[in-house]
Amino acid sequence: MQLSKTNLFSAKTKNQFNLFVISMIFILTISGCTEKTYKMVYPTLSDGKYDSEFPYKNCSGQLEEISKSVKKINSLVFYKTYFLSVESKIQKINLTPETLENNTIGTDASNESVSGTATVIFYDKQRIALLTCAHIVDFPDTIFSYFENNNQTDKYIQTISIKIKQQNFIQGIPKGENLEILAMDIKNDLVILGKAVDQTSEQVHVFSYPIGKSKKLEWGNFTYIIGYPLGFQMITRGIVSNPDKIKSGSFLIDAVFNKGFSGGIVLAIKDGVPNFELVGIAKSASANYENYLKPSKDSHEFLYNPNTPYKGETFVHLRKNINYGVTYSISTETLYNFYYKFKKSLLDKGYNLDDFFN
Repeated sequence: MQLSKTNLFSAKTKNQFNLFVISMIFILTISGCTEKTYKMVYPTLSDGKYDSEFPYKNCSGQLEEISKSVKKINSLVFYKTYFLSVESKIQKINLTPETLENNTIGTDASNESVSGTATVIFYDKQRIALLTCAHIVDFPDTIFSYFENNNQTDKYIQTISIKIKQQNFIQGIPKGENLEILAMDIKNDLVILGKAVDQTSEQVHVFSYPIGKSKKLEWGNFTYIIGYPLGFQMITRGIVSNPDKIKSGSFLIDAVFNKGFSGGIVLAIKDGVPNFELVGIAKSASANYENYLKPSKDSHEFLYNPNTPYKGETFVHLRKNINYGVTYSISTETLYNFYYKFKKSLLDKGYNLDDFFN
């Protein structure tokens, strides 16, 4: 007995429908098993605490979004240095513009630069504000050096360096030069920079994740750190140690810290991806220092011959040797105290940062 074409078509359609139903049941079963597996393997994902395990699913999209609000900052300062003779015997107590002018035997111009990391925390198309570490932009107005003297009560000035100009520049934002210091706390190493900007077609990304509580971090919590070590934007990870070292909630992480990472944001995850929270600001690494002698010009200024003795002037410089894997971070409790201390002055300047500080 032969089936008609209509019957054959119906039978084929019915088989396809049955296959579709079976496939959906299989997918749902697998999904259900996967969800159960996550709950069995990660039973603490919903405990309201910061996670200590490696993220159980991809979070590259969230990290890419966050990284767009993290910028490189450069601070450049210019000094004019006055050299005095030892015979002048000038001390701070008798230093005046007249004595400086009359006893200067030479002058020199120099500059210093520091780079780090800053995060965009405010933008309303008229003003922009960024958060970073104070030591990146904090340069002394005057620097003194003294002649060597066994009598410590008579310290005679050898050089005086006076700051004549400073430029704070942020890469990746419209007109990011000459940012003003809006609020600065040297003791806690925090600063908010900002400036008025014209409305621009360029998109400015503002950090939009909540601020967490550093004091709730525990031993072994997993963190991400985003910054600009050696000028390159990078993401690294670290494990929290000694979270209750200081009552304010400061903590240590084992992330590899390098120059330029200062001001980088520390992120923790609460109850799984994508629940990121800002839990700190990376500020420094453990380090030790040593003095060394260097020639008058650096290698990029002059090519020295290693086969001949160097007979020029030598200068004492200070070298910082970083102890990698011991990174100090500023707590969010310190961040809150910093903001509320300067909130009124920030509002007076037109910067309402309540959205960022919850």
